Amino acid sequence: MTKLSANLGFLWTELSLPDAIRAAAAAGFEAVECHWPYAVEPEDVKFALSESGLEMLGLNTDRGNLDAGENGLSALAGREVEARFAIDQAIEYAVAIGTKNIHVMAGFAEGAVAHSTLVTNLRYGLAKAEPHGITLLIEPLNHHDAPGYFLTDADQAAEIIAEIGSDSLKLMFDCYHLQIMQGDISRLLEKMMPISGHIQIAAVPSRAEPDEGELDYRNILKLIDNLGYKGFIGAEYKPRGSTDEGLGWVKAIV
Repeated sequence: MTKLSANLGFLWTELSLPDAIRAAAAAGFEAVECHWPYAVEPEDVKFALSESGLEMLGLNTDRGNLDAGENGLSALAGREVEARFAIDQAIEYAVAIGTKNIHVMAGFAEGAVAHSTLVTNLRYGLAKAEPHGITLLIEPLNHHDAPGYFLTDADQAAEIIAEIGSDSLKLMFDCYHLQIMQGDISRLLEKMMPISGHIQIAAVPSRAEPDEGELDYRNILKLIDNLGYKGFIGAEYKPRGSTDEGLGWVKAIV
């Protein structure tokens, strides 16, 4: 049975994070997730979660220097101190609000040195996260939205997960990104399900509500259920209008 999580990085962005949590609960979502909550006091987020009865499933490590267009630090050679600070920051925040997944953002890099840098930083993060029962996630991003991002497909992520060999490191399987980069989503889901820690959806190619575009999520969600996935499906899409006006997609595909 499909359980939906609202990604508050894109949904109800006109509201504060605590109020967006409340809006998600009012709309019937069973959980929430976010991108970068660090400007909000964790006590305020924790109170909103407790009040609404929702769990915050995940958050991202800091992107780095936004003025320079950075999008993560963990694969950047020479930036290990900053990357590890971002991992520590994410773990501290996650512990404070009861979140069990952290997306470690790799950043814009390429080559063998970037690979080894990411692996080393992930090992550091796992040593810090595992005592708290926190899972680290790595996510391939597509080359249209994030040209130059280090992780570009699920097979590359799977190789890193196998190399590190920890059950606390999983793939963030974003159907939007991976349809653009690899396609054949049904077979890719079957292949990657054993290492997938979270799944996200959005329309392709618009990244709007998942009731349009080239993927039929009615079939994909049934497949995910049949494959035995017990986690939440993250609704990480950019609404065509207001978030509330676009929520008809839930009844259309779930």
